[in-house]
Amino acid sequence: DIHGNVNEWNDKTAEITGFSRDEAFNQHLVETYIVPNLRQSVQEVLDNALEGMGTSNYDLEFRTKSNEIRYLLVNATTRRDAENNIVGVV
Repeated sequence: DIHGNVNEWNDKTAEITGFSRDEAFNQHLVETYIVPNLRQSVQEVLDNALEGMGTSNYDLEFRTKSNEIRYLLVNATTRRDAENNIVGVV
């Protein structure tokens, strides 16, 4: 959502991270799942997407439920509602 909380969590993300959809929902994405040394840069990517500027092929280090690190290549795309208002990032 626009506050950085998880409101989408697909099956593949659950498989990769070990966190179920229910566990992930409403958790702050950056503070909960991103390794500390990347939090600022990941937050900047998300903030840019919330301003309409997406990022493609961003390397991300994601912390799993078992505290392992997974390296993911992701996109940050602006999510809009039916009235074209920005409502989050996909």
